[in-house]
Amino acid sequence: MSLADEIKLRLQTLSPSQLDIQDNSALHAGHKDNGGGGHFTLRIVSEAFCGLTAVARHRMIYQALSDLMPHQIHALSIRAIASDE
Repeated sequence: MSLADEIKLRLQTLSPSQLDIQDNSALHAGHKDNGGGGHFTLRIVSEAFCGLTAVARHRMIYQALSDLMPHQIHALSIRAIASDE
């Protein structure tokens, strides 16, 4: 299973209606301070985000992925959208 697939699997706990993950790791090969972890861009739409601030949404995502950071995931760009937006 790829790391992107693992991320998708873990984020299923948020019942996303849309989930897009882009692996940008190849663009950051040799990046200073990168100990080998991947770089990802995430776009997720979920009803679970309704009524929450952006910070609270990000915390939910980071909680689901916490043990993957910072060694397997070095950088994560997040766009978390509530389904009613």
